[in-house]
Amino acid sequence: MTVTSGSAGGGRVRLAPAERREQLLDLGVELLSTRDLDELSIDLLAEKAGISRGLLYHYFGNKQEFHEAVVRRAADGLIAVTAPVAEGDMGTRLLVSLDRYLGFVEENHRGYVSLKRAANGSNSVMREIYEEARAALTDRIFDTAGADGLAEFGVVDSPSVRMMVRGWAVLVEDVVIHWVDDPSGITRDDLLASLAAMLAHVAISAPPVTAAPSPTPEA
Repeated sequence: MTVTSGSAGGGRVRLAPAERREQLLDLGVELLSTRDLDELSIDLLAEKAGISRGLLYHYFGNKQEFHEAVVRRAADGLIAVTAPVAEGDMGTRLLVSLDRYLGFVEENHRGYVSLKRAANGSNSVMREIYEEARAALTDRIFDTAGADGLAEFGVVDSPSVRMMVRGWAVLVEDVVIHWVDDPSGITRDDLLASLAAMLAHVAISAPPVTAAPSPTPEA
Protein backbone atom coordinates (compact mmCIF):
# COMPACT_ATOMS: atom_id res chain seq x y z
CA MET A 1 0.00 0.00 0.00
CA THR A 2 1.25 3.52 -0.75
CA VAL A 3 -0.12 6.93 0.10
CA THR A 4 0.47 10.33 -1.41
CA SER A 5 2.00 13.45 0.07
CA GLY A 6 2.10 17.01 -1.17
CA SER A 7 5.44 18.17 -2.57
CA ALA A 8 7.02 21.61 -2.74
CA GLY A 9 6.11 21.89 -6.42
CA GLY A 10 2.47 21.12 -5.79
CA GLY A 11 2.65 17.56 -7.14
CA ARG A 12 1.96 14.38 -5.24
CA VAL A 13 4.63 12.02 -4.01
CA ARG A 14 3.73 8.42 -3.33
CA LEU A 15 5.07 7.08 -0.05
CA ALA A 16 5.11 3.58 1.36
CA PRO A 17 3.26 3.19 4.69
CA ALA A 18 6.46 2.96 6.74
CA GLU A 19 7.87 6.10 5.12
CA ARG A 20 4.62 7.98 5.64
CA ARG A 21 4.49 6.97 9.31
CA GLU A 22 8.06 8.21 9.79
CA GLN A 23 7.13 11.50 8.16
CA LEU A 24 4.11 11.88 10.42
CA LEU A 25 6.20 11.17 13.52
CA ASP A 26 8.73 13.82 12.48
CA LEU A 27 5.88 16.28 12.04
CA GLY A 28 4.47 15.28 15.42
CA VAL A 29 7.80 15.99 17.12
CA GLU A 30 8.01 19.35 15.36
CA LEU A 31 4.51 20.29 16.52
CA LEU A 32 5.24 19.11 20.07
CA SER A 33 8.18 21.51 20.38
CA THR A 34 5.82 24.48 20.75
CA ARG A 35 2.84 23.02 22.59
CA ASP A 36 1.84 20.75 25.45
CA LEU A 37 1.38 17.06 24.78
CA ASP A 38 -2.35 17.33 25.52
CA GLU A 39 -2.64 19.89 22.71
CA LEU A 40 -1.10 17.53 20.16
CA SER A 41 -4.20 16.00 18.63
CA ILE A 42 -4.89 13.69 15.72
CA ASP A 43 -6.93 16.49 14.14
CA LEU A 44 -4.01 18.92 14.34
CA LEU A 45 -1.58 16.47 12.81
CA ALA A 46 -4.01 15.59 10.02
CA GLU A 47 -4.50 19.29 9.24
CA LYS A 48 -0.76 20.03 9.17
CA ALA A 49 0.01 16.89 7.15
CA GLY A 50 -2.78 17.57 4.68
CA ILE A 51 -4.37 14.14 5.04
CA SER A 52 -7.62 12.84 6.43
CA ARG A 53 -8.21 12.08 10.09
CA GLY A 54 -9.28 8.58 9.15
CA LEU A 55 -5.98 7.90 7.38
CA LEU A 56 -4.07 8.94 10.48
CA TYR A 57 -5.90 6.28 12.46
CA HIS A 58 -4.48 3.76 10.01
CA TYR A 59 -1.00 4.59 11.36
CA PHE A 60 -1.93 5.27 14.99
CA GLY A 61 -4.80 3.37 16.51
CA ASN A 62 -5.79 6.14 18.90
CA LYS A 63 -4.58 9.39 20.42
CA GLN A 64 -2.68 7.64 23.21
CA GLU A 65 -0.77 5.45 20.77
CA PHE A 66 0.03 8.54 18.70
CA HIS A 67 1.34 10.41 21.74
CA GLU A 68 3.49 7.49 22.83
CA ALA A 69 5.00 7.13 19.37
CA VAL A 70 5.79 10.85 19.14
CA VAL A 71 7.32 10.91 22.61
CA ARG A 72 9.51 7.91 21.80
CA ARG A 73 10.65 9.64 18.60
CA ALA A 74 11.43 12.82 20.56
CA ALA A 75 13.39 10.82 23.15
CA ASP A 76 15.38 9.12 20.39
CA GLY A 77 16.12 12.55 18.93
CA LEU A 78 17.43 13.80 22.28
CA ILE A 79 19.70 10.78 22.65
CA ALA A 80 21.03 11.26 19.12
CA VAL A 81 21.65 15.00 19.33
CA THR A 82 23.54 14.71 22.62
CA ALA A 83 25.75 11.81 21.51
CA PRO A 84 29.36 12.32 22.67
CA VAL A 85 31.74 13.71 20.07
CA ALA A 86 34.92 11.81 19.23
CA GLU A 87 37.28 14.77 19.62
CA GLY A 88 38.69 16.16 22.85
CA ASP A 89 39.16 14.89 26.38
CA MET A 90 36.35 13.74 28.64
CA GLY A 91 35.71 17.21 29.99
CA THR A 92 35.39 18.73 26.54
CA ARG A 93 33.09 15.98 25.29
CA LEU A 94 30.88 16.35 28.36
CA LEU A 95 30.56 20.10 27.81
CA VAL A 96 29.58 19.55 24.18
CA SER A 97 26.89 17.03 25.17
CA LEU A 98 25.57 19.32 27.90
CA ASP A 99 25.48 22.25 25.48
CA ARG A 100 23.50 20.19 22.97
CA TYR A 101 21.13 19.04 25.70
CA LEU A 102 20.57 22.64 26.72
CA GLY A 103 19.95 23.58 23.10
CA PHE A 104 17.41 20.78 22.76
CA VAL A 105 15.49 21.99 25.80
CA GLU A 106 15.62 25.58 24.52
CA GLU A 107 14.20 24.59 21.13
CA ASN A 108 11.58 22.24 22.56
CA HIS A 109 10.97 23.80 25.95
CA ARG A 110 7.19 23.67 26.18
CA GLY A 111 6.94 20.16 24.80
CA TYR A 112 9.85 18.93 26.94
CA VAL A 113 8.27 20.20 30.14
CA SER A 114 5.02 18.54 29.08
CA LEU A 115 6.83 15.24 28.51
CA LYS A 116 8.38 15.41 31.95
CA ARG A 117 4.96 16.05 33.47
CA ALA A 118 3.46 13.11 31.53
CA ALA A 119 6.26 10.82 32.72
CA ASN A 120 5.43 11.72 36.32
CA GLY A 121 1.77 10.90 35.75
CA SER A 122 -0.13 7.63 35.64
CA ASN A 123 0.88 6.56 32.12
CA SER A 124 3.35 3.72 32.59
CA VAL A 125 4.44 3.74 28.93
CA MET A 126 5.38 7.43 29.07
CA ARG A 127 7.28 6.81 32.28
CA GLU A 128 9.11 3.87 30.71
CA ILE A 129 10.14 5.91 27.65
CA TYR A 130 11.34 8.74 29.88
CA GLU A 131 13.35 6.47 32.17
CA GLU A 132 14.88 4.60 29.23
CA ALA A 133 16.05 7.89 27.73
CA ARG A 134 17.54 9.05 31.01
CA ALA A 135 19.31 5.73 31.51
CA ALA A 136 20.74 5.92 28.00
CA LEU A 137 22.05 9.44 28.61
CA THR A 138 23.75 8.54 31.89
CA ASP A 139 24.96 5.03 31.06
CA ARG A 140 26.86 6.23 28.01
CA ILE A 141 28.94 8.50 30.24
CA PHE A 142 30.46 5.32 31.63
CA ASP A 143 30.54 3.54 28.27
CA THR A 144 32.33 6.45 26.61
CA ALA A 145 34.85 7.01 29.39
CA GLY A 146 35.69 3.38 30.06
CA ALA A 147 37.60 2.26 33.13
CA ASP A 148 40.75 4.18 32.15
CA GLY A 149 38.89 7.43 31.53
CA LEU A 150 37.06 7.18 34.86
CA ALA A 151 40.35 6.43 36.62
CA GLU A 152 41.73 9.79 35.45
CA PHE A 153 39.18 11.40 37.75
CA GLY A 154 39.69 8.92 40.56
CA VAL A 155 36.38 7.21 39.83
CA VAL A 156 35.70 3.48 39.72
CA ASP A 157 32.48 2.31 38.08
CA SER A 158 30.08 0.87 40.65
CA PRO A 159 26.33 0.74 41.34
CA SER A 160 26.84 3.51 43.89
CA VAL A 161 28.52 5.82 41.37
CA ARG A 162 25.86 5.14 38.74
CA MET A 163 23.09 5.89 41.23
CA MET A 164 24.70 9.23 42.10
CA VAL A 165 25.15 10.09 38.42
CA ARG A 166 21.46 9.35 37.81
CA GLY A 167 20.70 11.82 40.60
CA TRP A 168 22.96 14.38 38.92
CA ALA A 169 21.00 13.93 35.68
CA VAL A 170 17.76 14.75 37.53
CA LEU A 171 19.39 17.90 38.91
CA VAL A 172 20.67 18.91 35.46
CA GLU A 173 17.22 18.57 33.95
CA ASP A 174 15.60 20.67 36.67
CA VAL A 175 18.27 23.37 36.54
CA VAL A 176 18.23 23.58 32.74
CA ILE A 177 14.43 23.85 32.57
CA HIS A 178 14.45 26.66 35.13
CA TRP A 179 17.40 28.41 33.46
CA VAL A 180 15.60 28.46 30.13
CA ASP A 181 12.63 30.07 31.88
CA ASP A 182 14.81 32.54 33.78
CA PRO A 183 18.64 32.61 33.48
CA SER A 184 18.84 34.65 36.70
CA GLY A 185 21.99 36.38 35.48
CA ILE A 186 23.84 33.10 34.88
CA THR A 187 25.61 32.91 31.53
CA ARG A 188 25.31 29.85 29.35
CA ASP A 189 29.02 29.04 29.61
CA ASP A 190 29.02 29.39 33.40
CA LEU A 191 25.96 27.16 33.69
CA LEU A 192 27.53 24.43 31.57
CA ALA A 193 30.83 24.61 33.46
CA SER A 194 29.03 24.36 36.78
CA LEU A 195 26.95 21.35 35.71
CA ALA A 196 30.05 19.55 34.42
CA ALA A 197 31.94 20.26 37.65
CA MET A 198 29.01 18.89 39.66
CA LEU A 199 29.24 15.58 37.81
CA ALA A 200 32.89 15.10 38.72
CA HIS A 201 32.20 15.97 42.36
CA VAL A 202 29.16 13.70 42.57
CA ALA A 203 31.02 10.75 41.04
CA ILE A 204 34.03 11.16 43.33
CA SER A 205 31.81 11.59 46.39
CA ALA A 206 29.75 8.44 45.81
CA PRO A 207 29.63 6.31 48.96
CA PRO A 208 31.41 2.95 48.90
CA VAL A 209 29.43 -0.17 48.22
CA THR A 210 29.49 -2.55 51.15
CA ALA A 211 28.88 -6.24 50.78
CA ALA A 212 25.72 -7.61 52.31
CA PRO A 213 26.40 -9.54 55.52
CA SER A 214 26.66 -13.27 55.10
CA PRO A 215 23.75 -15.21 56.51
CA THR A 216 24.39 -16.73 59.91
CA PRO A 217 24.76 -20.49 59.53
CA GLU A 218 22.07 -22.50 61.26
CA ALA A 219 23.14 -24.35 64.36
